[in-house]
Amino acid sequence: MQITVSTLALAPLSEVWRAYTSPEDIKAWNAASSDWHTTQATVDLRPGGHFSSRMEAKDGSFGFDFAGQYTQVVPHALIEYQFGDRTARVEFAEEAAGVRVTVSFDPETLHPEEQQREGWQAILDNFARHVAGLT
Repeated sequence: MQITVSTLALAPLSEVWRAYTSPEDIKAWNAASSDWHTTQATVDLRPGGHFSSRMEAKDGSFGFDFAGQYTQVVPHALIEYQFGDRTARVEFAEEAAGVRVTVSFDPETLHPEEQQREGWQAILDNFARHVAGLT
């Protein structure tokens, strides 16, 4: 079973795609709460390419790398990747008001499903706010 979260980004598809895949933009939006931030991000956006985001608590108490490998990339439409033994799928769909970004991912076993859903949704909501601030 996968967990699915989504948001509506109020910008043209090309801008939404760029903001989702640009390391500098990722550092600006990739956090689940205001006491966390992403200090480094790398993107090699192609099947077989790798990505990594260094996520850290702003007080320096904890940090981790979220990293993996892209398995499928369809520009302006789809990104699939694996991270460890888990997979995720990011879909971009144009709607009248903007672009629906939907992320489906394999849950891990350490944290409850609802906590994972809330964390990934918070990150996606930060992404939508970031994109809105660019236009």
